Amino acid sequence: MDYERIAEMESYLRECTDATEALTAQLDRMQALGDHMTRLFAYYGSEAWYTDRDGDLPAGISAGVLSEDAVYDQITAVRDASFRMLALATDILKNRI
Repeated sequence: MDYERIAEMESYLRECTDATEALTAQLDRMQALGDHMTRLFAYYGSEAWYTDRDGDLPAGISAGVLSEDAVYDQITAVRDASFRMLALATDILKNRI
């Protein structure tokens, strides 16, 4: 019986368990935001978005959503993260299980 190996594998189990639980929580969060994401991405560049950009906002109103870059950058970030998740999932399913 190799106690060192058992301890090493036990630490791997804890790390994998913690990471999987954190990832699952984040995936649940992203899934719950699905409708918000769809509505936000549809708003960007729409007629309503252009109309809202033409108005004068009162001081203190946050309006990053009306910028040229904020929503586009988010669309790109979600897309990039999705491709990363797909690549990781493919690697796990092909090579690790």
